Amino acid sequence: MQIITTIPEAQTATQNLRANGTLGLVPTMGALHAGHLSLIAAAKRDCTHVAASIFVNPLQFGPSEDFTRYPRTFDADCTLLESAGVDLLFAPAADVMTPKDAVTFVEVPGISDRLDGAHRPGHFRGVATIVAKLFHILAPHRAYFGQKDAAQLAVLRAMTRDLNLPIELIACPIIREPDGLAMSSRNRYLSAQDRARATILYQSLLCAAKLHASGIHRAEALIAKLREHLAADPALTIEYTAVVDPNTLLPLDDTSHGALLAVAAKFGTTRLIDNILLEATHA
Repeated sequence: MQIITTIPEAQTATQNLRANGTLGLVPTMGALHAGHLSLIAAAKRDCTHVAASIFVNPLQFGPSEDFTRYPRTFDADCTLLESAGVDLLFAPAADVMTPKDAVTFVEVPGISDRLDGAHRPGHFRGVATIVAKLFHILAPHRAYFGQKDAAQLAVLRAMTRDLNLPIELIACPIIREPDGLAMSSRNRYLSAQDRARATILYQSLLCAAKLHASGIHRAEALIAKLREHLAADPALTIEYTAVVDPNTLLPLDDTSHGALLAVAAKFGTTRLIDNILLEATHA
């Protein structure tokens, strides 16, 4: 596996890979787990070559968020990526991707202000800016993202469409722990007690999804069921519960044509998100 830290080297290396087949990209912030490896596996199935990136993006963290303590496990990450068969790792320093004199940002108005964006101002501007740069530098044919970050997916789909980027975005299923907790690099922040409590997110989503499957398609009823189940843990802080269109993130009143059911909550100081895609029940 090539490990590259500069933009010119990355451009040359990926150009060589694209000359000999298709290139898939898995952008990450490191602290890798089985969820990331599932994205690598999907890229390897679809593409001739696979590149990954590790960059803890300062632009997507607010002033009171966890940028400085975000887990950084570079050596272990490299071992995992090489074992998974990644051809190239782009791991730039902060001043390479976010130079002090940079004045240009990528914004996706509207969508970026919904769900997570409503609670993390500027977050998706930071995400879109760095992902656009990665797409420009590495020029993959396909890029792979996890469904857990559903709002991020919606923002990046709109960005890719509106900028006419010749890249196919692939959404991959959420990978869960045996007890249902969605895998996340932030799970390692949880105390043992909070880790046990955190399973309530997925359990609550399943309760609401079961209601949808039974023929109840009023979003109000599904959110009420979700919140009723979450109320079993009065110590958690609910940030949002929502039933939205997965592409626009706009609220839906009816879920019969499919919807995204999403939740964000804090356990102690750790913020977790989870979601389920509700299938359409009407043609």
